[in-house]
Amino acid sequence: MRAWRRSGAAVVVAAVIAMTGCGRDESGGNQEAAPPIAEGKATGEITVWAMGTEGEKLSVLADDFMKENPEAKVTVTPIPWDGAHDKLATAIAAKQTPDVSLIGTTWMGEFAKTGGLDPTPADLVRKDDFYEGAWDTTVVDGTSYGVPWYVETRLFYVNTAVATRAGITSPPKTWEEFKSAVAAMKSRGGAEWGVNLLPPGSAIGTWQSVMPFVWSNGGDVATDGTFTLDSPQAVEAFAYYKSFFDEGLAPKGLPADGLEPAFLRGEIGAFPSGPWHIGVLKEQGGADKFTLWTMPARQSATSFVGGGDLAVFKDAKNRDGAWKFVAYLSRPDVQTKWYKTVSDLPAVKQGWDDPTLGGDPLLSTFGKQLEDAKSPPAIPTWEQVAAAIDGETEKMAKAGLDAAEAARAMQQRATSIGTGV
Repeated sequence: MRAWRRSGAAVVVAAVIAMTGCGRDESGGNQEAAPPIAEGKATGEITVWAMGTEGEKLSVLADDFMKENPEAKVTVTPIPWDGAHDKLATAIAAKQTPDVSLIGTTWMGEFAKTGGLDPTPADLVRKDDFYEGAWDTTVVDGTSYGVPWYVETRLFYVNTAVATRAGITSPPKTWEEFKSAVAAMKSRGGAEWGVNLLPPGSAIGTWQSVMPFVWSNGGDVATDGTFTLDSPQAVEAFAYYKSFFDEGLAPKGLPADGLEPAFLRGEIGAFPSGPWHIGVLKEQGGADKFTLWTMPARQSATSFVGGGDLAVFKDAKNRDGAWKFVAYLSRPDVQTKWYKTVSDLPAVKQGWDDPTLGGDPLLSTFGKQLEDAKSPPAIPTWEQVAAAIDGETEKMAKAGLDAAEAARAMQQRATSIGTGV
């Protein structure tokens, strides 16, 4: 999945929180050690929900798991992404959940708050085997409630011909170099726009485009439970982001016929996106027309990490089997096979040792960026906070709102919303 924003999410999860208090820690921060998983092979029926392509193809891995665990039966139910959030929320409220499900990374805080997720058993997997940013998406109030399954991060796709005409011989490393490169792609490279940052008002959330600059400048959404969207580091990052629109380097909306055609024609020099765009551009005849740049650095060169986590529910009928299936999906060899099946990038670092991934110059660049990637805080109110960031970012880009004023407005709105923990 490419983004985790869902309309109406706040209303649904609020209802779930209100309905699921009986017998559970309503804070979602159960610090007690999760019971260990029994030794031996998995047995019994294991019910799984998975969304999109993952739900359609997971039977490939389920069949392999059942060969290794002949007394277990994995039943996978594909769920469309559209409406998946509300379906999960309803299932938790009714205590009619599957045993395990794919969960969007930015949904973890919401569902952990309901008390509906089972804490990750301490002996299940090794935290250090995963990319740090990916593991952090499972942690809510100090407790892990799942395991990263696959990951994605953001790089800049760059039109090679435009960059060559602009005289750019190597990827820019700093904010200053990046701004100069973008300007050169417009002035000398022939692009109408040097870069297409995520357009304001985008359905997938402008925060995914602007927050990497905040993180790279030493800022954050919140620190120790207190929002810090108006910190000096955040204000400077917002001003930097805004400058691309102020200086005519980035458009305020998408081209009429879409981003990819305009990029391949050379009208757009660069744009940030995830690994799925490799296939999209190749399908449109652009296999040899682009290269990738990692995030430019300030204090760091941090990008956004997304993807999907696997979580087991408190009301799982086969908790033991469910966690054993999750552990199986976390094996490096299985993660590599999953990439070859659906092109989902491994969350386990050792999965990148396969030459299919590590030996591919494009994919290996994503692997490099994953070493410095961050997720938003796993808080139940993230959807509302993200909407506040998106709204003020749109005002900066489209209406020229001062960055400091936008940051103050974000901070005020986020503070009034609260963290929900």
